[in-house]
Amino acid sequence: MGYILALHIIFIVCWFAGLFYIVRLFIYCREANDKPEPDRRILLDQFGIMKRRLWYGITWPSAVLTITFGLILLFQDANHVMWLFQPWFILKLSFVGVLVLYHLQCQLIYNQQKNGIYRFSSFKLRIFNEVATIVLVVVVFLMEAPNKQSSWIYALLGTFILLGLIVFAIYIYNNQRKKQEELSQAQKNTNEK
Repeated sequence: MGYILALHIIFIVCWFAGLFYIVRLFIYCREANDKPEPDRRILLDQFGIMKRRLWYGITWPSAVLTITFGLILLFQDANHVMWLFQPWFILKLSFVGVLVLYHLQCQLIYNQQKNGIYRFSSFKLRIFNEVATIVLVVVVFLMEAPNKQSSWIYALLGTFILLGLIVFAIYIYNNQRKKQEELSQAQKNTNEK
């Protein structure tokens, strides 16, 4: 069981790394799409190669192996099967379901960008990028829940606090970026005169 757990954890790490980075690449592609040629084409081609290798070489295989080893862990021990009836584990599986839906949404965005469709702004993609962070935090805290009766409640409370902090940080970052762009544009206009 130790090796199966180790493999499960290794592929969780790889899956999350892939999810974190693929959305960053979506953001970079979205921003590169607004650049003038030839920069636009050079950046989009390079990011396209990076996205394909990351998505199909790391992220998808890691997702499949994470779920496979997780199911093996769950059903190899009768005590673990009893977790299916515990509130903390039902909540954990719900968040794993959210993660799978997030992964599938990333596939949709990947396909759209591959076809030159950029539906989301870089700001919306930055917010979307934090969904995986929230799921990771909740699932890790929920794994501690069997040891403490009410820790799943604290995991949810902590998640909402973390979510608020992340949204606030993104808001501040976006405002700072807009101010920098306005300042840069004002300096450019002054230099042209």
